[in-house]
Amino acid sequence: MTKHVFVTGGVVSSLGKGITAASLGRLLKSRGYRVTMQKADPYLNVDPGTMSPFQHGEVFVTEDGYESDLDLGHYERFIDENLTRDSNFTTGAIYKSLIARERRGDFLGGTVQVIPHVTNAIKDRFRRIGEQTNSDVVITELGGTIGDIESQPFVEAIRQYRKDAGPKNVCYIHVSLLPYIAAAHEVKTKPTQHSVKELRSLGIQPDIIVLRSDHHIDDVIRGKIASFCDVEPDCVFTNEDCASIYEVPRFLADQDFDVRVCERLGLEPRRRDMSAWDSYLSKQTHANRHADEVRIAVVGKYTQLPDAYLSVIEALHHASIFFDRHVDVRLVDGENLSEDSVEEVLGDVSGVVVPGGFGVRGLEGKISAARFARERGIAYLGLCLGMQVAVCEFARNVAGLIGANSTEFEPDCTHPVIDLMSSQEEVTEKGGTMRLGAYPCKLARDTLAREAYGEELVYERHRHRYEFNNAYRDDLERAGLIISGVSPDDRLVEMIELSGDAHPWFVATQAHPEFKSRPTKPQPLFREFARAAIAAHEGISRCDVSPRNAPEP
Repeated sequence: MTKHVFVTGGVVSSLGKGITAASLGRLLKSRGYRVTMQKADPYLNVDPGTMSPFQHGEVFVTEDGYESDLDLGHYERFIDENLTRDSNFTTGAIYKSLIARERRGDFLGGTVQVIPHVTNAIKDRFRRIGEQTNSDVVITELGGTIGDIESQPFVEAIRQYRKDAGPKNVCYIHVSLLPYIAAAHEVKTKPTQHSVKELRSLGIQPDIIVLRSDHHIDDVIRGKIASFCDVEPDCVFTNEDCASIYEVPRFLADQDFDVRVCERLGLEPRRRDMSAWDSYLSKQTHANRHADEVRIAVVGKYTQLPDAYLSVIEALHHASIFFDRHVDVRLVDGENLSEDSVEEVLGDVSGVVVPGGFGVRGLEGKISAARFARERGIAYLGLCLGMQVAVCEFARNVAGLIGANSTEFEPDCTHPVIDLMSSQEEVTEKGGTMRLGAYPCKLARDTLAREAYGEELVYERHRHRYEFNNAYRDDLERAGLIISGVSPDDRLVEMIELSGDAHPWFVATQAHPEFKSRPTKPQPLFREFARAAIAAHEGISRCDVSPRNAPEP
């Protein structure tokens, strides 16, 4: 029977429940178990697709086209598995489904209530993902903090699930904060005690407690938590701040975190193989020791909140560490860029990334960044809107199409080189209606894109409504733009680039390849972009860039 691990959080939000859960997934997978992960969010939005990145960070898109919470990005990067639309659900989605069933008369006139109807619907989600993925272990993170009124139906569903699945098939992990009081020179356990008390009052006794802190937690404190919270001392773990989130699995492994979970679930603690992960950590440490940094500018719109570009930033780090280099990622607000200021802001960078986004704010700054990268021979990677920006800039300043723009920003522009997709013309609702998920792309021979992937047909994830306008395809190709990737039917332009004679490395894609990058497997376009940026920074040929000899772990 599928085993289930439920991860809750106490005291404050943003504790790192997702990283703790993902680390457990990595550890269990390293022992040969089939693992999948799930995020249950108590908010009323049906999904995060219509939420502002300023509030919620990036929207992560799954292979099957679901707009999900950014924690799913961490899950995928840690366990190296593609998740699905069943890996994230919200209170809004649960209620929407129940109301639709009630309107159809599915409840035969009965009163629809939180218990049992809402809790049953939540438990169905727990069961479904295990059955669909045939996983040995399903790890479910509950968003929010214990004590929040909005999460109570989820907590009750988790409580009930132990009885439904059987005690040996469910493990409860509670992640809680131990704040450090500087005046007293000590960490305080009382908030965690109260958090566990709140959890127990809701019917759940945690099997394992993970203590988060920015200070060292000794065995005396762990023993105190064990005593007051009624758990075994060897089931209290520390998760002190690490230099990198990728160090957390190893930090927990060294405490036998996964061993205790296996014992609780009746799983054989098979031999753990962390060699690939440890190798990555070794390369990361080696790269970070070098003072010489490769500077990369990410020119966006939501730069006040780095989580808005979380997958992009992580993909850049994966790619640079592949070459044993450290990258300095600088978030640049497109609104602060103009033809007059671009030299001052971007003059010392070795690479420019323009990521996805919506809305006209900062657009001209992004176009200035694309022009600066093109004219100065700086490595450029455009993602989604970043490709559209590159096309507009090229059309204006190389092809001579004055006023070229996207109809998203200027509906009556003179040259609409980017236009609304025909499939989107009748769409009025915003949520879940874009071109979403993985689509095939056919790569042309003798192009940078084909060189990066090493194969003709690739799949990348999408999230957009606007596309390259084929009415301008011939004009832009005559001007020197290379169409390096198209849909198999040749209708949609998916990737563009400049020739090696015109630029060292300039590639843009309508897709979001950052979503498929992994620590131990950097995404091909990001890898080759990093190679080009490193070459420029070190004054060598792109062909001469290779990994340094990092020490073995």
